[in-house]
Amino acid sequence: MFKAITNYFDKLEDRVRMRLSHRSIIYAFIGGMGTILIWRGIWHSADILMTKGGFLGWFFYEPITIVWTSLILLMTGLFVSNLIGERVIISGIKKEKKVTDKTEIEVDKEEDEIREMRDKIKQISKDVEEIKKAILNK
Repeated sequence: MFKAITNYFDKLEDRVRMRLSHRSIIYAFIGGMGTILIWRGIWHSADILMTKGGFLGWFFYEPITIVWTSLILLMTGLFVSNLIGERVIISGIKKEKKVTDKTEIEVDKEEDEIREMRDKIKQISKDVEEIKKAILNK
């Protein structure tokens, strides 16, 4: 049952992303609102726990929260990707445009180039296998 629910929402997410990807401003607005509201909920929950006092109050005291959440994010490898994002770092290293700055034509061209490279790699792999077979059969 859990798998069916997961599959349903996965397919729903794919459909929504495909539609919204062509309307980047609306997509950004919805994504920004959702992100802010979920963090607002977490923030207020932490505030409620902090007012309870005791260990939870101390644990959710803001400076302490910065320390333990930073450690968790660093240990899980999410610190940089959450705060900056991998694509921004990668595009900066490669001296490329950000994905949001690329036109749909540029993205399609890049995808075609990747497909061509994959096809070439497959062909090279087949050629190597044929060479191995030829050498072993001698």
